Amino acid sequence: MENGTGTSMATKTAAEVATGENDGAEGHAADDGGAGAGGGVNGGTSGVGGSGGGSSSVKGGAGVEELLGAVREGRADAVPGLLEPLDAAARKAALTRLKALRAEVRAGKWATPPHLPNLIRSALYVAGAGCLPTAAAAASWLGARDLLIWEKDGALALEALGDREPEWAADLAGRLAGRRAVAENSYTLLHGLVVRSGYAVPPTDGYVTAWAWHMTDDRLVERLREDPQTPVLVAHALAMAEPPERLARTLGRRPQRYWPTALRTLVEEGVLDRAQVLDVCVSRLLRDGPVRNLRLPLEMVRLLEPDAEELRERIPDWVGIASDAPSLVAGYAQDVLTELASAGALPVGALAEMTAGVLFRTEKKLVRAQLALVGKVLAKEPGAAGELLPTVTEAFGSEDTGVQERALKLVGRHLPAVDAEMRRELAEAAGLLSPMHRQAAEELFGADLRQGTALPYEEILPPVPEAQRLAPPATTVEELVAQLVVKRLSEEPAAFERALDGLVRHAHRDRAAVTEAVREAFPRPRWEQEAHYFTHETHGVHVVLAGLLGVLNPALVDFRRTQGPGPDSCLHQALSGVLDARLWEAAGLVGTGALPFLLATPTWSTGAIDPRVLVERLRGYRDAGVEPAPADLAQALVRVLRAGPSARRAAEEAAALGTPAGRRLAAWLREETAVGATVRFLPRDEDRTLKRWWLIDRIVVDLGEHPTVRAEFPPAFQWLGGALEAAPRRCHHWVEGRAQWAPVLPADRELLAACLLPALAHCVEGDARGATEPLTALVEADGPVGRAVLLALAFGLGCVDADDRLRAVDGVLVLAARGELNARRLGTELAWLVAEGSVKPNRLADAARTAAATGAYHTVWTVLEAMLPEVLAPAQPVRGLGEVLAVAADCVERCGAGGEVAGLETLASGRGSSQLVVQAGRLLSALRQGADQPPTETV
Repeated sequence: MENGTGTSMATKTAAEVATGENDGAEGHAADDGGAGAGGGVNGGTSGVGGSGGGSSSVKGGAGVEELLGAVREGRADAVPGLLEPLDAAARKAALTRLKALRAEVRAGKWATPPHLPNLIRSALYVAGAGCLPTAAAAASWLGARDLLIWEKDGALALEALGDREPEWAADLAGRLAGRRAVAENSYTLLHGLVVRSGYAVPPTDGYVTAWAWHMTDDRLVERLREDPQTPVLVAHALAMAEPPERLARTLGRRPQRYWPTALRTLVEEGVLDRAQVLDVCVSRLLRDGPVRNLRLPLEMVRLLEPDAEELRERIPDWVGIASDAPSLVAGYAQDVLTELASAGALPVGALAEMTAGVLFRTEKKLVRAQLALVGKVLAKEPGAAGELLPTVTEAFGSEDTGVQERALKLVGRHLPAVDAEMRRELAEAAGLLSPMHRQAAEELFGADLRQGTALPYEEILPPVPEAQRLAPPATTVEELVAQLVVKRLSEEPAAFERALDGLVRHAHRDRAAVTEAVREAFPRPRWEQEAHYFTHETHGVHVVLAGLLGVLNPALVDFRRTQGPGPDSCLHQALSGVLDARLWEAAGLVGTGALPFLLATPTWSTGAIDPRVLVERLRGYRDAGVEPAPADLAQALVRVLRAGPSARRAAEEAAALGTPAGRRLAAWLREETAVGATVRFLPRDEDRTLKRWWLIDRIVVDLGEHPTVRAEFPPAFQWLGGALEAAPRRCHHWVEGRAQWAPVLPADRELLAACLLPALAHCVEGDARGATEPLTALVEADGPVGRAVLLALAFGLGCVDADDRLRAVDGVLVLAARGELNARRLGTELAWLVAEGSVKPNRLADAARTAAATGAYHTVWTVLEAMLPEVLAPAQPVRGLGEVLAVAADCVERCGAGGEVAGLETLASGRGSSQLVVQAGRLLSALRQGADQPPTETV
């Protein structure tokens, strides 16, 4: 690559050109446009225009006006030509006015016609590039998030920069390349700066991603071959934590665009160094990460087909990959090391290290293959037993009793080859084996197997979580704005409620100050750029900010704040609609005397409100002469805790307020059950003629009739009083806002659980994920635990996603710790779900195994004991039930439970060696041994 004068590119990078002095001056230079370390705009002493002198101020003034006119009209393509005749003084004057215009655009003063603000931003982007004197200031301007950057803008900005010195251009390129989002969208500008400067481009993630995108076409190999920077940029791309999307694409209809084969071609031609590419790819595999990010380096290694010597040189890396990488990558590394071991090229020490790492994994295929490999090596080298057998005992603690058995047999075959001390060490490790293998271990190790005194079983449950008081709202506008700009604010209910209450309070005190701060924090809000932004979606707290800024249509506000769920709305729409109604109500009243603060802000982390706190809030409204906003008051009533002496005292105090709101609160607190729901299931349509095959199509939630709710609450809440007809409610749209569902009903756990069931069903029988997010708050909420809560947990234990199942496991354990779990009833619900095929046994087994591993073996067994008779009853047992029986057997062996399970003996006496028959026999044996043991203790 050559610069503009035809000289060869230097090896020094642009990052090296950027000095600490420039970095330190960046903020100042970006603000005032003054001279910085880069010197004059042209890099010399003659000024920006390059003429060095004599332009009159009149000409300069006219040129500035013409430039500003083009920018105001959004004519970015005219800007470079208008900049060319301007000298340094004129450009400095123009810069001051460009900054003022930029501030106007950010404040929304150029909002019409709709396309004009974007055109002005493009023109500002180009004009600022030509007027700023230092690389630091130019980088700050060109990297600003409020200025647009399209492909053509980069070319125009490059033209506007003029004939800068190479060091200046390289400095700017280095600064822009260091900002990933900027570099990804500024390739034309960056590449032009690199060519112009003659310095090597800094290989940053952003620049490499943009480079890969621009290089990918049908001439990929030729273009890579022609670019002298290809070796450096390819090495960086292969080492990236998340490779560029173009490189990671699979082989499609255009193989000439497939990067791995293109890179292999360049390796074969010598353009890329083979050893370097192998080293980078293997090192990337060693660093781990999601499989999608490792496919590229793995494919490159496969395509390069390393020979035996290249594989031997990297044995430590392959050992680390086999131990820690995702299964797909670890399997490849295991194959490589197996090949080396077969050829006698793998040292015993490396095999021992590999074995210890692989046997710690949970993938049965990898573990069994490793045990087989160790067996083959020991058959050839019996003397290696002393070094290899201790690593084999890692499998004694495996969750798979079949793996334990294989490992024990392997140790037994080669036990005579070790000395007495090693024999005792192996015998001690045998204590990790399942009780079903204890007899075989005793026969193998004899007196060397230590028999300690068995301690009484003690159930281990998690500590009961305590509700935390919500922190007070922000005390300053600055703190408030810091909360509002946090991304994903709506996914943290407590933080969201604090921010919303703080916004209302501060806007009531000083609307002008909050408005100014919000405009500064949100310079280009989409709600001002898109006319229909709030037509169909509320967009969380942003709708309240839009109301504060006065950009909402009053008719739309009135309509949305009084909107309730339609007769065909699903239950999660109804839950989300409660929050929407509150937000639209706040958007219409924020900054006015009608909303001094929010009544519905929780006092506890669960979303609940202390009844006496709510009384004090109503007293504050009464003293201020303000009537509560309908949705705010309704949500406060639904959130208030109604049980206990505190609620009774609060009812008396509320009645004494003498206000309608006080009387409503008093009556609400005196009701034993304010709202409620029951769950039932329609029978399954076996021939599928009635479209009632799926679980979600059979869930019926009967909302209890509550005339007061339907008469006195706003439309968004009336469904809580039975306004929605009981019917299966399938969701046909994207489910979102889950984090905010639980705080809607923190005092009515059964009703909340009933509302969650349809969304949870999608995660049980479909491929949806994340619907269990409210389960943590559900089990910590107030109210009785009935069928709906247990069904929600049962659905969660059968979800397709492991994270969803883990949340359900936590829910079960927390309820057990609180003494609120009816484990046998949970097992009864699971029984019919498993029997009909809605909950898959392998998913349930995974969840049960996770719960048991925490020390809750007795709790898990109680659930499974109630479930098993129904699922064992059919002549053809449910497929995959062997895994469940394995977990059940482990629980019984550890907690010492006894008894009988209907159908288990018949199953255990069947022929064959399937997992189902083997584990049934194991469970039966454990139950009979446990029948002679003293009762277990639960702590």
